[in-house]
Amino acid sequence: MDAREVLGVGPDASDEAIRAAYVAKVKEFPPDRNPEEFERVRDAYQTLRDPRRRMRDLLFGDDPSEPFLSLVAGAKDQRRFTGPEPWLAVLKTR
Repeated sequence: MDAREVLGVGPDASDEAIRAAYVAKVKEFPPDRNPEEFERVRDAYQTLRDPRRRMRDLLFGDDPSEPFLSLVAGAKDQRRFTGPEPWLAVLKTR
């Protein structure tokens, strides 16, 4: 099961939201009453608490094309056509 599903947070959850979800799940599944579920919650929090690990799991998850598309879906195209002048200037200097 995905770490985000275990904690019940979305893919764009902040560090504070992840921590709040973890605390709520620990209260729901304390280690003395439900050690198996607590271990799943703890492992999910360990995965999501590190930003590098979180991004790696997002990019290399079960469906590798879906996370990438969700990362670039809201991005605006930053390329702007400036014309041939910069290229011609470079070629003239040689």
